Amino acid sequence: MSDIDNIKHLSPEEFSMLDLSSVTLVDMREPDEVLIGGFENAINIPLSGGFAKLDTLPVDKLVVLICAEGVLSEQVAEYLADKGYDAASLDGGYKAYRAYLQEKEQNAAAPEEENISGDQDVPETYVLIDAKGMKCPGPIVKVADHLRDKPAGETVIVEATEDAFASDIRVWCDRTGNHLDELVIDNGLIRAKITRAYSNENTSAMEQHDKTFVVFSGDLDKTIAAFIIANGAAAMGRKVTMLFTFWGLNILRRPNKVRTAKSLVERMFGVMMPRGTTGLGLSRMNMGGIGAKMIRAIMKQKGISSLEELIESAKEHGVRLVACQMSMDIMGIRREELIDGVELGGVATFIGSGELSDMSLFI
Repeated sequence: MSDIDNIKHLSPEEFSMLDLSSVTLVDMREPDEVLIGGFENAINIPLSGGFAKLDTLPVDKLVVLICAEGVLSEQVAEYLADKGYDAASLDGGYKAYRAYLQEKEQNAAAPEEENISGDQDVPETYVLIDAKGMKCPGPIVKVADHLRDKPAGETVIVEATEDAFASDIRVWCDRTGNHLDELVIDNGLIRAKITRAYSNENTSAMEQHDKTFVVFSGDLDKTIAAFIIANGAAAMGRKVTMLFTFWGLNILRRPNKVRTAKSLVERMFGVMMPRGTTGLGLSRMNMGGIGAKMIRAIMKQKGISSLEELIESAKEHGVRLVACQMSMDIMGIRREELIDGVELGGVATFIGSGELSDMSLFI
């Protein structure tokens, strides 16, 4: 058991060894969830029924709170701790506890590692960039990363298998000042020969083509699209600014809990919003989160970068992530809760960026 500020966190293993007769056990799941799998002698105080019963809990024993995934119980544990209770939350909630029990019965199968090797049938005088199997914006980003610091005259050959790459590489070369010497499509394999045609000092092809996004939606599909476009623009050497406001702020929240001073209303508001990218749902056909899981599984199966990988790639390539301060104040989100690499801004930041952009998108 480890103390974090004035509340305690119990791992599933620690909870399994706890003498439940010596604590006050509070199950915060809905009654139908408790019927499927509950705990003997637990007090059921679901979110839908309000929290008036919290004030009647005894103060002479440790109060252990359980919810479905550990988010609500942690918030309520903080609330009780502020009122003088000795409170603890089950990390990961009932879901993590059930997984722990199942893992004890049967060890999880270890994932197999894939060994993917590309063909090397390329003249030795050229550098091969193997982008086979990669999906947009991966091939373009990989080419841009390789050529970014190379001198004029550097020649590379890129091999890709995504059909869209044939169009993308033509446009990328045209808009970045590089030269597409050759483009061959043979039985699903696209091979492009590219020569770096300008020096680092001659960047006129990239001037006054900034891109600005307002990310208002907190939907998984719209967020993926926003970061695919942002990464593609960064790969073309453009300055990209993404302003996150209202529901879009949830994208920038850390997945782990950050202890900050909040009112109970702000804490409950935070519980009802997804914490970070893993909690985002689809704008359509979400089906209680099943749709989002299906989309992520398909993306992984087809070799498409996950949303989390797209965000890290955007930060690595200089995409500016700006959180709207006004929206944060309304929604009770503190700066400490945001992921690294995010700055705070407002309407002037957006207007200033938009005036230097030839494209502004509201997503």
